[in-house]
Amino acid sequence: MLVSSLFLFASLALLVGGLMALQREREVEVPDACALVLAPQGRILEKESTLTPFTTLLQILNSEEIPRELLLQDILTGIRAAAQDDRIKLLVINPGMLQQAGLNQLHDIAKAIEEFRASGKQVIAFADTLGQGQYYLAAQSDAIYLNPMGSIMLRGFGVFRLHIRDLLDRLAVNFHIFQVGSAKSAAEPFMRNSMSPEVKEDNKGWLTQLWNGYCSDIAKQRNISPQHLNETINHLARYLQGAGGDPAVMAQQQGLIDGVWTREEMQHALQKIVGHNDKETSFKQISFSRYLSTISLDYKDPLHDQERVAIVVAQGAIVYGEGSEGQISSASLVRQLRKIRDDANIKALVLRIDSPGGSAFASELIRQELLLIQEAGKPVVVSMGATAASGGYWLAAPADRIFASPNTLTGSIGVIGMIPSFENSFAKMGMVNDGIGTTQLADMGYASRAVPPEFLRAMQVHIDQIYRRFLEIVAQGRKLPMSQVEELAQGKVWDGVRAVEMGLVDQLGSLDDAVLAATALVGLPQGQAAYIREQEHPAEVFLRKLGGPRSTLNVLHWFLGTSSGADIFLQSDPHNIYSHSLLPPADFVF
Repeated sequence: MLVSSLFLFASLALLVGGLMALQREREVEVPDACALVLAPQGRILEKESTLTPFTTLLQILNSEEIPRELLLQDILTGIRAAAQDDRIKLLVINPGMLQQAGLNQLHDIAKAIEEFRASGKQVIAFADTLGQGQYYLAAQSDAIYLNPMGSIMLRGFGVFRLHIRDLLDRLAVNFHIFQVGSAKSAAEPFMRNSMSPEVKEDNKGWLTQLWNGYCSDIAKQRNISPQHLNETINHLARYLQGAGGDPAVMAQQQGLIDGVWTREEMQHALQKIVGHNDKETSFKQISFSRYLSTISLDYKDPLHDQERVAIVVAQGAIVYGEGSEGQISSASLVRQLRKIRDDANIKALVLRIDSPGGSAFASELIRQELLLIQEAGKPVVVSMGATAASGGYWLAAPADRIFASPNTLTGSIGVIGMIPSFENSFAKMGMVNDGIGTTQLADMGYASRAVPPEFLRAMQVHIDQIYRRFLEIVAQGRKLPMSQVEELAQGKVWDGVRAVEMGLVDQLGSLDDAVLAATALVGLPQGQAAYIREQEHPAEVFLRKLGGPRSTLNVLHWFLGTSSGADIFLQSDPHNIYSHSLLPPADFVF
C-alpha cells in the first residue's frame, strides 16, 4: 500500500512538473503597438520561493494557497526592456491586487517607470480601489482612472503595537527581559503598557523621513503640494462631504486622480490608443508575466565557467540551523557562501539583505563566512532592501561597500534576550513542578519552574558582552571610532538617507548600483553577474513537512515541564539571544 501511494505521489509530481515545463515552452508573441499590462498580485519579492513541482504538489494536497508573486528585479528589467521595445506602445498599470511591497521596492519601480516615460511612451493607471502603496505605484503614470465605486485610502505611516504587560501580570507570567539599547523596542510590548518616550522619538524620526519622501514623490507626479496631500488626509470627512460622500469624486476634486471610468469605459479608451485584440474582445495587450518570457532577465543567466559576480539574496528573519521558506537559514546561507568562496570563477559577492534581524548566533556564523570570502580576495558588496536592521546590519557591517535605498530601515544596533516562565500561572491552577538537582542551574529550561537567579544574572552579563561585540563589529567594519558607534547604536533605527550621513552606509543606490560597484572592484564587464540560489531537494521539503507534528509535541512537552527545553533553544538560537528589530512588515505603507 505504501509503495503504491508513493508511486501515485511521484506520478502526480511528474505531471505537475510536466505541465509547468509545457507552459514555459509555449512560444509567446508580442503584438505590434500593444499595451504592456503590469497588474501585480500578491507580493513583490527579492528572490523566488522554493516552489519545485514537488513542493507545489504538497501545497495543493494540503489545500494551501500558492502565493502569487513577482520578483522586483524582473519588474525593473521588464519595464526597461519595454521602453526600448518598438512593439510596446503603452504601459498600463493596475496595482489594485498588489498586497505587499516595500517602499524601497516601489521607489525602484517608480524610477523604471520614469525611464519608460522618458522614452516618449505613455503610462496609464486604472484600478477599482487603491491603498497607500498601490496609489504610490499608480501615481507614477501620466493619468490615473478610478472605478466610480472606488476609493483611495491614504492614512499616513505609523507604528502601533499591542502592549501586554498587564495581561502577563494577570496571567502570572514572568517574562524575563535582557536587553541593551535605550531605543531597542522589540521587547517593549512585554515590558510596558505603552511605548516609551525614547522609542517614540526614534520611530518619529524615521517615520517622518519616509512619509515626507512619500508625499514629495506623489506631489511631484500629481502636480500638487505635500501640504495639500496631508490636508486631504487630516480633514477627510470635510472633503468627502464636499464631494457628496463619493470617495471617487473626492479623489478627482483633490487632484489625486484624472477621471472616473468603469471597466468597460477603460476598455474602450485603451482600444482607441492601441486597437482591438485579435478576438476583438479587449484592447491589444500582453501581460507582464508573458512579456517577461520573451526577454532576457537580468542576472538570471548562471554564467557557468565564466568569471562573474555572485548575487545572493538574504530575505527574512535570521534563524539558526535549517530554516523554512521566507527565512534566512544560517545553515543554508553558509553553504552558499562556502561554494562562492571555493569557486574560482566567482570574483566578488553582492549580498542583497532584506531582514529585520534574528538570531545573534546565526548572524555571527554568516558574518564569519563573509569574512572568509573577503580573506580569499573576493570583495563583498551589500545592497540593502526594505530593511537591514539588527542582525541584518550585523551581516552588512564588514562589507567593502554598502548601498541602501533612501527608504531602507537600518541600524537598530542592540541585543535582546527573552525567557518566559509560568511557575506562578501553574500554581494558580494547583500545579507545582518540584524536584531535586545537582547544581543551582539543574532546573533551567522548565517553563513550569522559576528561572534560577544565577542564570538571570549570567544572561545579562552575556547580553552585555554580545552588545559590545556588535559595537566592535560595526566600528571595525565601518572604520568608525567606538564613541561614534555607541551614539549611533542603542537600538536606534535610521532611514537610508540618515544612515549615509551617519556613516553606516556608503551611498544610496539600488541592487543594480551594487552590482556595478562589485564588477568595477574586480575589473569585470558591467552586468556580468548572476544570482546564486541553493536548490532544496524535494525529499528535504517532504521530511520537513513530516517534522511539523514532532516540533509541536516538543513545544507541548516544554510548556508542561516534561522536557528539559534544550530542543526548543537549539531550534531557535543556542543562546536564546537575538539581535532583532520589531519593525513594521514590508507592506506597512499599504
